[in-house]
Amino acid sequence: MTAIWAAIAAVWLSMHNWDTEESMKALAQAFTEQPAETEQQAPAEEEPAVKEEQTATEETEQPETQPEEQPTEETPAPAPKDATVYPEIDQLPSEPTIVNGILLANKQHPLPASYAPGENAEARAAFDSMAQAAAKDGLQLVAFSTYRGFDRQKQLYEGYVSKDGQEAADRYSARPGFSEHQTGLAFDIGEAGQEQHWASASFGDTAGGKWVKENAHNYGFILRYPQGKEQITGYMHESWHFRYVGKEAATAIYNQNITLEEYLGI
Repeated sequence: MTAIWAAIAAVWLSMHNWDTEESMKALAQAFTEQPAETEQQAPAEEEPAVKEEQTATEETEQPETQPEEQPTEETPAPAPKDATVYPEIDQLPSEPTIVNGILLANKQHPLPASYAPGENAEARAAFDSMAQAAAKDGLQLVAFSTYRGFDRQKQLYEGYVSKDGQEAADRYSARPGFSEHQTGLAFDIGEAGQEQHWASASFGDTAGGKWVKENAHNYGFILRYPQGKEQITGYMHESWHFRYVGKEAATAIYNQNITLEEYLGI
């Protein structure tokens, strides 16, 4: 071992020109000075691979953004039909309107000006049978107005307009071509001896008016313009105006407490 250290010392001295003092200084400097290259930086702490994968997943697998639901615009419901309004027409039709075998005449379904059937024989026979039944209960019914032709209706309507104005007249009198009386199936009914109630709402409060309202369907007649149905029938309540439609239809309308328009689905 001594020989090895002696050899090392000899090499060291030879490197420094065999100068002992210079060799000692160099040796001291070697032990005190550390070159910059020897200072090792601590390696940065690596993120776990799992975290990197998680981050990648979070970036690539984001939940899809759902589009905001746009409010649906609701289509407004159509306004209910107002049967009191006459249609804007240039001329009357060439043929009458028949729905399910029933002749219809109202403000939306006019008749031809030439339509002139006269009083319906079947309706007259039905009224006579009804009058006979009422007589057994002490009531004498009278059909004081039935068929009216186009010209007669025109005369009456124009008189009412002159007297009360068109707006008022349109509530209780039909324009020519739009009257149910032109069908020959409408019967204005009153009671003999009670003429003050003819063509008046008060007829409905009389014994005769109540009897007809409760029994007319048995003979094929209906109360054509009931109370509170003006927006459907087109006319104000008329307790005296009855329309012949046949027993089957009349009974169904009476039992359901509906109008002819409702029964026909128009």
